[in-house]
Amino acid sequence: MLYLCLITAGLAAAQSPNPPVGAVQEPITPIPLAHGQELQRVLLGEKLFSDKRLSRSSTQSCSSCHDIGTNGASANISDTREGQTSALNTPTVFNAGLNFRLNWEGNMRSLEEGAEHILRNPAIMGSSPDEVAARMRDDPEIARQFRDVYGKEPDAAAVVDALVSYERSLTTPNSRFDRWLTGETDAISAEELSGYQLFKSLGCVTCHQGVNVGGNLFQRHGVFHPLGSPAPELLRVPSLRNVAATAPYFHDGSAPTLPEAVKAMGVAQLDRILTDQQTSAIVAFLKTLTGTYRNEELRPAAPGTGNVRP
Repeated sequence: MLYLCLITAGLAAAQSPNPPVGAVQEPITPIPLAHGQELQRVLLGEKLFSDKRLSRSSTQSCSSCHDIGTNGASANISDTREGQTSALNTPTVFNAGLNFRLNWEGNMRSLEEGAEHILRNPAIMGSSPDEVAARMRDDPEIARQFRDVYGKEPDAAAVVDALVSYERSLTTPNSRFDRWLTGETDAISAEELSGYQLFKSLGCVTCHQGVNVGGNLFQRHGVFHPLGSPAPELLRVPSLRNVAATAPYFHDGSAPTLPEAVKAMGVAQLDRILTDQQTSAIVAFLKTLTGTYRNEELRPAAPGTGNVRP
């Protein structure tokens, strides 16, 4: 019952069209409390997200690489099916719906396009929406749930819609920084505020701003100096939401810790060698961006071949 109430509360929370009284006007904006998704579609999509029948081999589900119980990704540099390779770090699925494009290369324009791509990708699921729908039709209980939600037997469109409805619900509001943005002046410390001011004055906020603290433009990595692997050269700027919980960092997972990532970005993107004090302050600020999902703060995932949540 508590589990259902937590979802319902997130669905029903009112999203105010105007900033709250006392809100701070900044280039970063808070995540709305409401995501506006229909509860029954979200619940069905959540079930599909952890269903290994999404993959042709029935060995891989979305949650195999995106651990909703921790950080929405994994602690691995990359995650693929056995025998497949990937040069790119697994991004978190949390707040993915707030990005203007998906994937590091930004080659997908919507969650719908992303879900279909992942199902068809031979390195990930090696399946298709039609194939998944056929498997769901063979399961009397889940077929009944599709009929209850969509008024029809499982088909490709309903499979994609259920998955996307769940993914859109995966937002992480209520970070300490968001609370500061909405007028709770003691939500962050003096050091954390100093780190934010430094984040702005150094120019980090040029790429990392908006509701997702990034995810809304493309940028070439290694503007001044090389940063990890050279390909792909043009990347969708990653969101920094929950960044303290999503190591390793960068498109190739080459930075194992947040201080190392901050120092590397200073050199590669800003042509600056940050002092230890500057790095510490910025890291302190970045830690305030950790939000909550179902009233639990996100946390790092454990290393492994995949993080499958029961």
